[in-house]
Amino acid sequence: MNICLRNKFTRLNLVSNFHRFSTTVPEIEQNEQVLIDDTEDLLAKEEEIRKKRNTSRLAKAHYNLVNGRRPYEEPNCLAHLTVKYNRKMYGKYGVASGVNPSLCWPTKKEIEEKKEFEAVAFPYTIRQVMDATAEKRREEQLRIEQRDIEVATKVAKLEQWKKELNDKVAKKAAEVLAAKQKKERLVEEVRRHFGFTLDPKDERFKEVLAKREKEQKKLEKQARMEAKEKMMIAKLQQKSGEISEKS
Repeated sequence: MNICLRNKFTRLNLVSNFHRFSTTVPEIEQNEQVLIDDTEDLLAKEEEIRKKRNTSRLAKAHYNLVNGRRPYEEPNCLAHLTVKYNRKMYGKYGVASGVNPSLCWPTKKEIEEKKEFEAVAFPYTIRQVMDATAEKRREEQLRIEQRDIEVATKVAKLEQWKKELNDKVAKKAAEVLAAKQKKERLVEEVRRHFGFTLDPKDERFKEVLAKREKEQKKLEKQARMEAKEKMMIAKLQQKSGEISEKS
């Protein structure tokens, strides 16, 4: 289409030049107006053909985007007049965007603001950041090693802990069994006391059983006190023997 138009414009220019030499001034002006009208008609037809070829029914901006062109040839809102938007257009479409590339360079104010931001956001040098990162890695490695040592120590003590737990469970079971046997002995003594079978829920049975339990606790307490006295006497004798050996 563009080649045909250029050929037509060339013929029209030749015709207009010919008429300039062969006609009067009014005729020349009339012919030039005719040529202008013909040119406008041709451009209008070309635009109409281009629109008919666009069967996507997309908006002009969307159609431009799909075909890799700037969406808006002219500013459509205030945002299109901003430096940020024009930088974006130049960055994406280059020279075809029609943007002056000098806009892409930061201003002195922007440079100062960027320096101020970086001084606050990144106050440390690259070497300082690298040293801090290396120190953090060393601390993390040390923590892992200490954790491994603790785990190994606990694994080594696992058998001992299992033995202690089993001993504790066995001791508790022995205490429960001893208490049960003691209770059975007291019940049997109460039954022998009456000389006949008596329901354990009977008040007389409960009364005698409580009395027997009290006496048993008294005997156990006395036995503990005697054992404690014997232990203290043994310690005193040991200390006196040590003193006499030193003297």
